[in-house]
Amino acid sequence: MTSFASIDDVQEKLGAQGYVCGRALATVVFLSIKLGRPVFLEGEAGVGKTEIAKALAAVLDRKLIRLQCYEGLDASSAVYEWNFPAQMIAIRTAEAAGGADRSALQSELFSDEFLIRRPLLEAMQPDERGAPILLIDELDRTDEPFEAFLLEALSDFQVTIPELGTIKAPEPPIVILTS
Repeated sequence: MTSFASIDDVQEKLGAQGYVCGRALATVVFLSIKLGRPVFLEGEAGVGKTEIAKALAAVLDRKLIRLQCYEGLDASSAVYEWNFPAQMIAIRTAEAAGGADRSALQSELFSDEFLIRRPLLEAMQPDERGAPILLIDELDRTDEPFEAFLLEALSDFQVTIPELGTIKAPEPPIVILTS
């Protein structure tokens, strides 16, 4: 399934997954998917904010990617990092083989092969099943600089990795933010 036909369809399909969804929430979910905009859910612990993302992933047969927020979370932890141990092995191997052209080695070290995708970057990758469900859980635990970064990343669904350039989602993920 790629989307929902109506608000009633949202309620019916989520209900089949065991998620009881009121009409107001079903309307928000339906419109957010149709308009390609994030859903922000706020409420007490245990009311099902996180579970709706899981139910949507099951109903739409999409990958669920979760970014668990915490105090001190920064952009590099949420987007990507380089596989430093693998890069060191590649350097040592090149040195043992008689050295390598430094510029060629540098471009190889900062390539997709050594990139570790964190949740935001993973959510921007193409998937044969369609755009994933990106759950950004407990956003209220982050600080203002990360919130500002997240606003920028989610406005265009793109991130820039200095060594690789700008990566834009071919199809924006379905975003659920909880607080």
